Amino acid sequence: MSDKPILIAGGGIGGLAAALALAQKNIPTLVLEKAQLLGEIGAGIQLGPNAFHCFDRLGVGETARQMAVYIDSLRLMDSMADGEICHIDLGQAFRQRFGNPYAVVHRGDLHSVFLKACQDHPLVELRVSSEVTGYEQDGKGVVARLAGGETMRGAALVGADGLWSNVRKLMIGDSARVSGHTTYRSVIPTEQMPEDLRWNAATLWAGPKCHIVHYPLSGWKTFNLVVTYHNDAPEPVAGKPVPVEEVRRGFGHVCERAQNIISHGRDWHMWVLCDRDPVDDWIDGRVALLGDAAHPMMQYMAQGACMAMEDAVCLADSLSRQAGSIEAGLAGYRDRRVLRTARVQLTSRAMGDHVYHPAGPHAALRNAIMSGKSQAEWLDILEWIYGGNGLY
Repeated sequence: MSDKPILIAGGGIGGLAAALALAQKNIPTLVLEKAQLLGEIGAGIQLGPNAFHCFDRLGVGETARQMAVYIDSLRLMDSMADGEICHIDLGQAFRQRFGNPYAVVHRGDLHSVFLKACQDHPLVELRVSSEVTGYEQDGKGVVARLAGGETMRGAALVGADGLWSNVRKLMIGDSARVSGHTTYRSVIPTEQMPEDLRWNAATLWAGPKCHIVHYPLSGWKTFNLVVTYHNDAPEPVAGKPVPVEEVRRGFGHVCERAQNIISHGRDWHMWVLCDRDPVDDWIDGRVALLGDAAHPMMQYMAQGACMAMEDAVCLADSLSRQAGSIEAGLAGYRDRRVLRTARVQLTSRAMGDHVYHPAGPHAALRNAIMSGKSQAEWLDILEWIYGGNGLY
């Protein structure tokens, strides 16, 4: 490996996980974040067992476990009939099968775990107000161009700069796919959540072209509330404040109990959901993509952050195995990740169509199929995404 650091564009969860993973292999990194402060926006995210596999590999397993909320089940509700379709028990059998729990956490809390670990590691350097806008390479290294005109030289460049990645724009030049699904997010105090819905579960109320998700956060101090409906939004929007009346507009056809959940939300913000088609050209010599820059996905499998962390672990392993050739290490990383992440991307789209948002006979078929599964069958179904450490 070169004595120069590996440059990482983006200081989100994926970028910091990559820096930490590389540092643990004695590879120095320089994280270049465009924002003035390192932090995360958003609220809750779900963490499958594969996330905890990564925490352990990254050396933050104990800290991550302390701040997580461990839920009892994944619960699918029919928002038209106001009844449970099915649930997946996340207890002892689930943990024994997959070797780790399922939990939920505030995105900012998770980011802070990685940030502190990076700040404490001597091989990780962090720079803010440093947006990577371009790159050049000569076979011996990479020069990253920053928005202010400055350049930084490194052994390689990892584009972990998200859905709207500047690195991907130069490497691939494709366009994001605007789904027409709009998500609205709120965090509410637990005491404002209706008592009969204070379930220790990640709960999904599925309905025609809409759904509602809620679960406890931050030691049960708050509930994360995320609602989505099809409104054919034509262009991306991220974090725009909206009134509750706009949120309610997509849920007038669902049961009263599901509608009432929305009335308890405050300070709603909206995001128009976007993803991209799977591709396999994540590598350009000494430049590679990671996380949402490589494989942005819909939220319907709750795997975006998990896939970025898996990428980070795999990237570091591949580079350490190919210490004599950065190009070979990056190619090996890409080869080991493309099919798995493509499967998650495409399955996430399909989940929206066939689990979250169907209507009429399509919804009735969903209910019949999913309610007929035993707990043992659900564990078999989930094996491909949660099972083992052979993902890297």
